[in-house]
Parts: sequence; structure tokens; C-alpha cells
Amino acid sequence: MINLSSFYQSKQWVSLMQVIKSERLNENGEIICEHCGKPIVRKYDCIGHHRIHLTENNVNNAEISLNPDNIMLVHHVCHNRIHNKLGHVQKQVYLVWGSPLSGKSTYVKESAGFGDLIVDTDNIWQCVSGCERYIKPDRLKSNVFGIRDTLIDMVKYRRGNWNNAYITGGYPLSGERERLIASVGAREIFIECAYDECIARLKAVRDGRNFSEWKKFIDDWWRKSGKSPPRQL
Repeated sequence: MINLSSFYQSKQWVSLMQVIKSERLNENGEIICEHCGKPIVRKYDCIGHHRIHLTENNVNNAEISLNPDNIMLVHHVCHNRIHNKLGHVQKQVYLVWGSPLSGKSTYVKESAGFGDLIVDTDNIWQCVSGCERYIKPDRLKSNVFGIRDTLIDMVKYRRGNWNNAYITGGYPLSGERERLIASVGAREIFIECAYDECIARLKAVRDGRNFSEWKKFIDDWWRKSGKSPPRQL
């Protein structure tokens, strides 16, 4: 038996999504959103939506939860629009993770809607310090992470009237990430971005980041995640 909060991390669901995605490629190798009809360009932007809404009562009914005919492949934004029409009968939680400079915050800005809760540590630093976005006084660290943990608890226990919740962060260690996903009942969205592209973005930004410091953050993430050893540029 499985519950609703852990369903989207189950091996059965992950395997089924891989099969459905491969079967629904068009002649150009694209997945077409079944809501808006446009190509889903970024693979991490592809969400499996159940036509018959999943509940604790039917999640173990494979004819509903694991039936390909009951699953639409849609853009993340389209998924939220569908749920808006349903009145958000179930709060959706997403863990958006990946390397620094991979585009996590940008993706959340593009996907989140009015009334969604965003747990982004950089946002918290900026809010409580009054400093520029990437200026982080060390003496405020315990306050910042205390606020972050309080917000994550609110997500975990579904406190408040928010619609969807987005928790963003690096989370390179699989054990830490999987514990958080299980704890808050989230779908994970890995923002895939090549190491070279992350470094190129770092070189291009003009937002006050210290290049050497943030390159170290990127290198540390790639080392801890085990995705691949960073190349020295």
C-alpha cells in the first residue's frame, strides 16, 4: 500500500512516466503538451497529470493511478492551470533542485502563480537583511535557516491557504533530498544544466555575485552530486 504523498516518488510511477514519455514522442522527437498543444521543450517541464484526480481512496487503484489512458503529459504551467479550474482540491508541492546558476529561481518564477508559496533561501536572506540579493551577513545565518525550516514545516503540515508550494535549493546529496521529498510529499523537479553552461551564466551575470565564491559553490555542488567531475575552465 502507498499513500498519496509518496506516490510520485514510487518506482512504479517513475518507470511509467519514462515509458509514457518515450511512447508519446512525435516524429520530431517532441512531447506535445496535451493541454495547450505546444511542444514541451525542457524535459523537466513535463508533468504527468491524472485526468481522474488522485485521492487517498484511489491512489492504490492501478486502473486510475497507473493507467496511461488516465495520464496527460503537460507543461508545469498548464498543470497548474488545470488544477486552478479544479479549485486546487489537492495542494501541490514541488522540490526544485539543481546546481547554482542552473535556472531554479527562473523556472519557479515562470511556473508559480498567484497565491503559491515559494521557499527560496536567497529570497529570505534578502528580505531579512535588507542587503543586495547576494550579500549575506553571516550573523543572520541562524535566523535565515530558522525561517526556512519554519516555512518547510508549514508545507509539510499543509498549514495556510496557499495553492502550490515550491521549495528550491541545491540539494546535491540524494539522501538529504529524498528525506525532504518524503517528509513534505513533494514532486521533484531537477533543473538539468551542463556544468559549462552554469559557469558561462556566472560569467555573464551582473548581480553582485563574487565570481570565485560562486564558482566554488558550483564546483562543490557538482562534486557532491556525483553528476560528473567539474572541468577546470
